[in-house]
Amino acid sequence: MTCFDSLRRRTLRVVGQVLGLLAFALAVALPVHARAQDEAEAPAGGYVRLPCHAVTPVPAGGDNSIPEFTCSGEPRDYQSRSLWYRIDPLEWLGSAPGPTAAPSLMVHISRYDAVSVWFRYADGDMRRQSVRSGDFGSHWRAGGQIAFDAPQREVAVTDIFIRFDKPAAAELLRLRLLTAAQLGAQSTGLAVVIGAALTLLAVSALYNFSLSLSSRKAFSVWQACWAVTMLAWGAVWSQLALITFPGIAGAASAQLCTALACFAIAFATFSAVTAIEEEYLARVLRLAAIALGICVGLLGIPLSIVRSGPLMALSDVLGLLVLADIVVVALCLHQAWRRGSPEARVYTGAWALPMLVLALVQFVDIKTMFWGGGSQIVVLCAATWQTLWLSIVSSQAHGRLRTERDIARKSAAQARELARRDPLTGLRNRRGLIDAFEPMLVQVRREGGPLGLLVVDIDKFKSINDSYGHEAGDEVLVGLARRLSLWEGQMCKVARLGGEEFALVISGLEGFALTRFADSVRRELGACDHAAIIGERAVTVSIGVAQIEPQMEFRDAYRLADEALYAAKDGGRDRVMVAPGCVPLAGKVDGFIDLAERKASRAQV
Repeated sequence: MTCFDSLRRRTLRVVGQVLGLLAFALAVALPVHARAQDEAEAPAGGYVRLPCHAVTPVPAGGDNSIPEFTCSGEPRDYQSRSLWYRIDPLEWLGSAPGPTAAPSLMVHISRYDAVSVWFRYADGDMRRQSVRSGDFGSHWRAGGQIAFDAPQREVAVTDIFIRFDKPAAAELLRLRLLTAAQLGAQSTGLAVVIGAALTLLAVSALYNFSLSLSSRKAFSVWQACWAVTMLAWGAVWSQLALITFPGIAGAASAQLCTALACFAIAFATFSAVTAIEEEYLARVLRLAAIALGICVGLLGIPLSIVRSGPLMALSDVLGLLVLADIVVVALCLHQAWRRGSPEARVYTGAWALPMLVLALVQFVDIKTMFWGGGSQIVVLCAATWQTLWLSIVSSQAHGRLRTERDIARKSAAQARELARRDPLTGLRNRRGLIDAFEPMLVQVRREGGPLGLLVVDIDKFKSINDSYGHEAGDEVLVGLARRLSLWEGQMCKVARLGGEEFALVISGLEGFALTRFADSVRRELGACDHAAIIGERAVTVSIGVAQIEPQMEFRDAYRLADEALYAAKDGGRDRVMVAPGCVPLAGKVDGFIDLAERKASRAQV
């Protein structure tokens, strides 16, 4: 079983669970909150049918006169006038609302200039409340609704009259009648759901934008655009944006929501298509999906502007385009899945629920569900599901890429380190020693302090190879390297320069101390036990020492130390020779020879 098969099963299981929860929510919400248009009786808090209507010229601001209503036919020629409705609260609340059950009218935002509501009481008194586009005052509620609460009195409300000034389409008007207690509970619940969804969308939007900047992939960019657009749409539709921008209340919010919804569908289409590699998807399907996404986005521009005329016709065209877009994107994911695309297999789980929800709201009227949230709250929750899923998947993919990158970097670092190491002994090679020498020299130049170079050569090593074989010689080299590595540290760097030659760069020592250190190296290496390899034969070393001046380069220091080394060899081996500039012990003491003194003695001879 592959990881993709396991992921597919988990995906289908999770999607099934979510759809099951959605079905359960629908089953619970239907009998409690739904109000079908053709039902003769409604439960408390149901949607209001509006059979009795009137159309009048837009009255003056203080005009409270109520027109004559007709309860047959459909309203006509109202888009530049006022459209009235009359509601009988007794019919919709089941009992005459008294002082403990004052009715509350919830009106969904749509494209109209103003809304006025009159509550008429049994004693004939009338109370009016009004809002207009750009100023909802304290009437707005989460979920794209406006609340009109009847003032509590000792007498019951007998009639409710509502007037919409210049509504764009009667089909878009939705009203709910509830008691004050129902309104409080539903508004709180809806606000909690919307707030949670918008918070998750905001976090996902920020994450996707940061991911798009780091990954620089088209899919991540479109996904980030989609998440931000959905966040903006949710904030405007829910009216939480009115906290910051109260001037967009009303028609402006409704029109802006239309544009944002169309752009979100377009961005979602681009995100789904660009997530699939080209070799897994037919070009014609890719282009068809992109074309449909562009059409949906472009159609959102006139739909967000139109206030009269063919608004519903354009809405029907948009619905068909959205359905076609869903079908084509589903075909893209299906084909890519069949061809073995890992992206399609992963992202199908993310897109399945939003696509099902979009298709559902095109065929099924769920606007009367979920405390007035209707299809919008379902779409918002589906969008939250999708963006969270993709954020998790993208995080996993990004994590794998980072892991692969870290492994590659580690491998490259190991390769660089191996290039600077001697394969036989594991010590640095010449290149590695130079790389370690440079920062030590920089520190000396910046802060001062002594720096020395020791070049170590095994005496008569060729005879070991000739007598015991090269394998024995290699074992001797490894044994000496193991002892030399004990001096490796922050102040001392050890290397094998090649053949039987080693080197040490030591900081903090000069003069007598440096010479003493070199002799301790000579004695320690000479004391190494090689009996298991070459019997009782002794292995000694000669060492050349050079004091490094700040202006020197490595080759200059090496030339001096190498010259001292050859002098040590010439002087009888198993000894330390110090290049000019160092201050050793005078004469020859315990293997120390001052190179300057030796040169002087040679000159005398």
